[in-house]
Amino acid sequence: MVNKFRIDRRTHLKGLGAALALPLLETMGWADSSTSKDKTVAVPVRLGFMYMPHGVIPDQFWPVNAESFLTAPPPALESLQPVLDQCLLMKGISGVPILPFGGAPHALELSTWLTAQLPDADTRSQINIAISADQIAANFVGGFTSLRSLELATMPQTHKENQEGLNEGYYTHCSFRSATQPVPAETNPRSVLNRLFGKTDQPGQIAKVDPLDRQMLDLVLDGAKELRRKLPQDDQHKLDEYLDSVRAVERRIAAIEYRQKEAALEKSGVASTKRNASDSPPIEIKIPVGDKRSEYMQVMCDLNVLAFQTDTTRVSTYIGSTPNGVSYPELGFNDEHHSQTHHENKPEQVAKVAAITAFNIAQFAYMVKKMASLREGDGTLLDNCIMMWGSGLEDGNKHSRDNLPFIIAGKGGGAINSGRFLPDTKGNQGDLLTTILACAGIPLDRPIGIATKQMNEMKHNH
Repeated sequence: MVNKFRIDRRTHLKGLGAALALPLLETMGWADSSTSKDKTVAVPVRLGFMYMPHGVIPDQFWPVNAESFLTAPPPALESLQPVLDQCLLMKGISGVPILPFGGAPHALELSTWLTAQLPDADTRSQINIAISADQIAANFVGGFTSLRSLELATMPQTHKENQEGLNEGYYTHCSFRSATQPVPAETNPRSVLNRLFGKTDQPGQIAKVDPLDRQMLDLVLDGAKELRRKLPQDDQHKLDEYLDSVRAVERRIAAIEYRQKEAALEKSGVASTKRNASDSPPIEIKIPVGDKRSEYMQVMCDLNVLAFQTDTTRVSTYIGSTPNGVSYPELGFNDEHHSQTHHENKPEQVAKVAAITAFNIAQFAYMVKKMASLREGDGTLLDNCIMMWGSGLEDGNKHSRDNLPFIIAGKGGGAINSGRFLPDTKGNQGDLLTTILACAGIPLDRPIGIATKQMNEMKHNH
């Protein structure tokens, strides 16, 4: 017997002013798009972009050949092995030529990554570049979701350097709402979670709220109990799993924050085990040097997955790192990423850069593997995403930009022909971004940046 009960895709569970969007259920509008009488209903495609600076070690990133890609991937890609059949690599995508800014390779790594265009040379000290690909997409699909886009970063967007007289904001921003409006990224997992919950006390403002507030969650769960009575068994199970995953993310955020508070108290000379109520509160919470970056990044990746799973947004960016002295003590050394990229082919430094690259790709792999494990419609969440990992340089030692490293994961609703390595691609960064947006169904009135074409070899029906 067919279940006649249908609920709107934008249904939320509400409590104490919080609104928690639901994952895709079988009884929702696009869950049975293949059999629905309304053939205009389709699962939306989500776009995600994740960035790492300073390039890669080429011979450890690029596969030996197209045939070995799935069976014997290079070291940098080993973490992606379970989902390589859902990934696409293309060698031969060139970056934006940086002249007349030849002395500003790091200022232009990130700022050109999603714009595919150089800043205006006549107004170097001010932000003046172009709208970025993610914001072009957000302008089209943002009206369908509660958040038009989600911008995340691992560290604050501050950098004190002005190569070629360029504004310091170029070092740390990849999203631009317009040529002159950089979009700030959120670095605090708690704030991100609050945005996803939609907890407000005034129109248009996000209130500070403890995501572990049991009273709030209990009210949300009460709403879930009412909804469960109307759902078939499979959807009940999916709803339960979803709410459990929300709680798991909350617990991980709380654990990170607890360790940060403890470290801050110890640093100020207050023994946490002897802390009195009258003691000063902990200083502003920041990720301390020496904390596990992987755990922090995975929480941010989980929040990205949650936002896509609930259709809270369909566009996201995650700046995993920026060129301002980042180190990775979790890998067993404290050398800064940037300094090691100028390795002059010294084996020890090459090995450290390779380890940093593999680490960052592993965080991307963590996210896309989770997406691949979540069912949505007739397939998985990853099937309905286009997730791009990449860097704004090919080789940090040479500052080269001829073969920028990109990994495309997801099938874009069937538009992307994945599971391949294309070793001799002809195209540029703008061509890639233009094609990705086209595969996501975003109409474009002009190419992105330096683009001259679409890269049809990416597409499933080419």
